[in-house]
Amino acid sequence: MIAALRSQATPILILAAMVIVMAASVRNDAAIMDELAHVPAGYAYVFEKDYRLNPEHPPLIKDLAALPLVFADVRFPTDTQSWREDINGQWTQGAIFLYEAGNDPARILWLMRLPLILLAGVFGWMLWRFTKSHFGERVALLTVFLYAASPTFITHSRFVTTDLGAAIAFFIGIAAFLKFLQEPSPKNILIAGLAFGTAQLLKFSLILLIPVWGILLVAWALAKVQLSWPDRFALFVKNSLKAGAAIGVSIILIWVVYIWHVWDYPALSLRPDGTAYSAEEIRAVANMPGGAERDAAIRAIPLSQMRDAVINLNSFRFRSWVNFNTALIETPFTRPLAQYLTGLFMVLQRAAGGNTQYFLGEVSAAGTRTYFPILYLLKEPLALHILTLLALIFAVRRVYRSPRWNLEALLTWTRDHFIQFSALVFIGIYWTSSITSPLNIGVRHVLPTFPFIFMLVSKEIVAWLRSWKQTDVKSWGEWIRRAIAIYVTSLPRYMVVGALVIWQLASVVAAYPYYLSYYNELGGGVTDGYKIATDSNYDWGQDLLRLGDFVRERNIQTVRLDYFGGGSPRHELGPAFEPWWSARGRPPEGGWFAISGTFLMQAYGVPAPGFHQRPEDRYPWLKPFRPVARAGTSIFIYELPPVPPQMP
Repeated sequence: MIAALRSQATPILILAAMVIVMAASVRNDAAIMDELAHVPAGYAYVFEKDYRLNPEHPPLIKDLAALPLVFADVRFPTDTQSWREDINGQWTQGAIFLYEAGNDPARILWLMRLPLILLAGVFGWMLWRFTKSHFGERVALLTVFLYAASPTFITHSRFVTTDLGAAIAFFIGIAAFLKFLQEPSPKNILIAGLAFGTAQLLKFSLILLIPVWGILLVAWALAKVQLSWPDRFALFVKNSLKAGAAIGVSIILIWVVYIWHVWDYPALSLRPDGTAYSAEEIRAVANMPGGAERDAAIRAIPLSQMRDAVINLNSFRFRSWVNFNTALIETPFTRPLAQYLTGLFMVLQRAAGGNTQYFLGEVSAAGTRTYFPILYLLKEPLALHILTLLALIFAVRRVYRSPRWNLEALLTWTRDHFIQFSALVFIGIYWTSSITSPLNIGVRHVLPTFPFIFMLVSKEIVAWLRSWKQTDVKSWGEWIRRAIAIYVTSLPRYMVVGALVIWQLASVVAAYPYYLSYYNELGGGVTDGYKIATDSNYDWGQDLLRLGDFVRERNIQTVRLDYFGGGSPRHELGPAFEPWWSARGRPPEGGWFAISGTFLMQAYGVPAPGFHQRPEDRYPWLKPFRPVARAGTSIFIYELPPVPPQMP
């Protein structure tokens, strides 16, 4: 008992330190961009039982974040145009809820962020338990350290977004399926189904679990080298049918959870005479030429699940899928599943379209296949990458020294190392999907693969540290040679790994509290990382409160600001705030001007071929000047001189 408590003390302390650092570092962060949509959506789901906001993300993380608001006195206006008429008016409703309804935005943000911070600690414990049970305590301890000292996990576990949820979802989805493969009992079928369903309720990208499960089903059967080929095929078929049953369980779970979320969401748009608008009628309005007339026609249709789904999916390429979804909405029993499919289709629709982003001096909406590899290299500590390189060298050397390497040996290795194989399959599928997608808006999108990378690296590093021959000692000479191998020959390895662990810890501590802006030494650190990529990699609007501190400390009467984020400059800066943008030109009287790093780099970056950017939007008048200060790391502050009078 005492030994068990002692073994658990270290991971508990590591995770407790992680939770404390996250909580302390986020207290002075303004609402980041995505929180402006997720915060009101979470409240609406839990307290209004209505899914009209933020349908492109599943509900579970937002539900969890909103639960503490039970203990807060908040007002959620439902008489606004953004709630009553707009199509997914999440941004406007979020601004009203946080800054215009008489609520305390800092209190709401803190209460909603806290459950996710605590959830990050719980996930670290799950990761430690899983790794310990399969690879031992040493591997588990290094894994949980790499997790807790990951700037990307520290950053995105503090905000009301779905990134932490995605990482947890993939982990539980794969872990439960591995348990199912080892023993496909009714209990494990149920657990796998609940895990798969929970995963779909956390992030729509979790649909990738289906190909992962499929590959693992095939590999599990093939790796049973002790069976004949017909028996392997029979095993595959039997497990596939049981996996299908698990997915059936997940569909029931999704349906049950979504019932609450559409309970007070009107299903159909009704005319005054009680007849409902059909999907075809709504689509005809959506296809009208854009402009004020079209917008007025849309608002004239009463808000409903049908109206919102048809218009949100109007550009979705697979029309038969949309028609199937609208048919589900028309039936009360199936409309909870229709809401899930609406969100899934919206994500597929958006992923195909890309997003404007600055990366390595270029502005584009097409995406690039080097985006995620380079950002992973620069946004995680160099010490981790060196550990990864050592692990790869050790693993490749061991493979090279293998006496034989053919199909049977590969299948045998897969059977004996199925967890490692499963992790590699998932990493390969997820990274391939991410690299080939044009949606490049942050390294956070590959965050779900990090725990599996940490686990694989830790497994190989511990094996490298203990890579002396595991033979029985039969003489004093062999005992002496073994002692030398353990305490002398391996000492440099322990020193190298210890130095790398200390280096990673130091780099993370040094970045406090600016974890969102973290880049490693190759990326320029928190100061210069914006030159690589911005958006959620560097500037998500988190430093608005620090700009407010700057303005008040210097008693600045007017500050012109071009802000990117979820905060409210008017709420934070009051009468000192004057909205400004590039096309307004240089302020004639000069004075204080501030701009978010995301907008600055999108203006200064070179437009990619085919990407159009108006010259007046590229801040030509700002380029001769240099910032005199920064709010935090991401808002650049200028003190501009007056414009010289024109010569006659």
